[in-house]
Amino acid sequence: MTKGSGDARMQPLYFLITTAGTDTHSICFETHRKALDILEGRKIDPTFYPVIYGAGDTEDWTDPKVWLKANPSLGETIGMDKVEAACESAKQNPGEENSFRQLRLNQWVKQAARWMPMDKWDAFAYPVDEEMLEGRVCYGGLDLSSTTDLTSFCLVFPPEDEDEPYYVLPYFWVPEDTLELRVKRDHVPYDLWHRQGYLETTEGNVVHYGYIEKFIERLGECFNIREIAFDRWGAVQMVQNLEGMGFTVVPMGQGFASMSPPTKELMKLTLEKKLAHGGHPVLRWNMDNIFIRTDPAGNIKADKAKSTEKIDGAIAMIMALDRAIRCGNDVSESVYDSRGLLFI
Repeated sequence: MTKGSGDARMQPLYFLITTAGTDTHSICFETHRKALDILEGRKIDPTFYPVIYGAGDTEDWTDPKVWLKANPSLGETIGMDKVEAACESAKQNPGEENSFRQLRLNQWVKQAARWMPMDKWDAFAYPVDEEMLEGRVCYGGLDLSSTTDLTSFCLVFPPEDEDEPYYVLPYFWVPEDTLELRVKRDHVPYDLWHRQGYLETTEGNVVHYGYIEKFIERLGECFNIREIAFDRWGAVQMVQNLEGMGFTVVPMGQGFASMSPPTKELMKLTLEKKLAHGGHPVLRWNMDNIFIRTDPAGNIKADKAKSTEKIDGAIAMIMALDRAIRCGNDVSESVYDSRGLLFI
């Protein structure tokens, strides 16, 4: 950023001052990471003197002791009552949480307004037993994105009685040859998730759709996949291949009319602790990345363009949830079984 600009001076001195932001691919975040690395002993640079006043990523943002770490003059230049009021407002309105954490506590956040309160999401992160779900009715959501990017398939199992939650089984793939590059470029632990079994790779530098088709076919041998919802603007060939395997595939628009009802229901089920997702880390990351758009009528949908990072798994889950809510445990013939798909 300043390389070479002070070469004509005997003792050049630069001050770089900023508040945490939302873009983790920016030069500011790179500088922030360098400062952390130096403070924690991972890097050595005698020409760089870092000072950071801010709360740690895992610290309780509602704790006044944490506020002092980011605001050393709290009570002098800034009144404690002001911060208390802002914190209380953020507690009551989850959309304000990220703004409070970013501007009051100097924490890097996903976006200025967080849609999903992640403490509520984490509250029902109990393990999901796949063996228990074998043979049960479920619905799939398929978000292919591009051949070089994260691809997701998600199964949602509707409850069989009033006391049971919706169960979620997500699956993710990235190209094998680009795994290490993604870790360095995106600062996302794809390699760790891969080792832990939460993320699969397909051979080569693009996602192998044929591999995913076979994977879904094997899932169909374990679970009663009634329908698979997909974005009707992509993956025509793969959809036809899945139909050839005997699956019922349902085109689903990505506009407000199609996506708003299941997106609102997703929030409702999360707050009511009726969505069991197993705490899957890749899906959690996707949920934390969601940026929500709202139209004048109050309809909402996840916006890929404005979300700071990947949300493919969340989109796949929302599509699967839509079919699960609409159809439930109905095992009668789907209209698509007799009519087939209409490509418009």
